[in-house]
Amino acid sequence: MATAVDRGGERSPSPPRGLLPEGTGDGGRATRAARSLAGRVQRSGPGLLRICVGAVFLWFGVLKFFPAASPAEGVAVRAATKLTLGLMPPDAVLWVLAVAETAIGLGLVTGVLLRVALVGFFAHMAGVFSALLLLSGEMWQGDAPVPTLEGQYIIKNVVLVAACLVVAADEWGGATPP
Repeated sequence: MATAVDRGGERSPSPPRGLLPEGTGDGGRATRAARSLAGRVQRSGPGLLRICVGAVFLWFGVLKFFPAASPAEGVAVRAATKLTLGLMPPDAVLWVLAVAETAIGLGLVTGVLLRVALVGFFAHMAGVFSALLLLSGEMWQGDAPVPTLEGQYIIKNVVLVAACLVVAADEWGGATPP
C-alpha cells in the first residue's frame, strides 16, 4: 500500500485524492451510488423490517388455525399450557396463539395499531423464550448448552426481536403520541 505525506509531515496510509481510480472509495460513482442506496435503506429499513416480521407472524399465525399444519404447534401449545398453569385446554391455547400471532402479524404488516402490535409481539416473544426453561428437556441436549432442533427454532427468534426493536425505536422515537 502506498503512503502519502500530509501537510504535517506525517505519513498517511492512503494516497492523496486524485490518485485513486474512479469508484474505489474516493467519492466516485460507485461510492455515491452506495451512499445513495444506504440512505434509502436507512430511511425505509424500519418499515421493511416491520412488514417482513409481520408477514412471518401472519403466516405462522394462520397456520395454527389448521391443526397439525404448523411444525411448531406442539412446542408452542406445551409451553403456553405450562405458562397458563394448565388452566386452558390445549385446543383453546392453540386457538389463542393463532389469533394472537395473526393479529400481531396484521398489525405489523399494515401498521394499524402498530404500538399495540409491538407490545403484543414483545409479550409473545417473552412467552416463546420461556419455553427454553419450561421445556428444557426438549430444548437442550443433556446438560450442555447445545440446543435441540426445537431449541434452535426458538433461539433464532432473537433476529425477529432485534428487527422489532428497530421498528419500536422508529415508532416511539420519531413521533409524539397524539
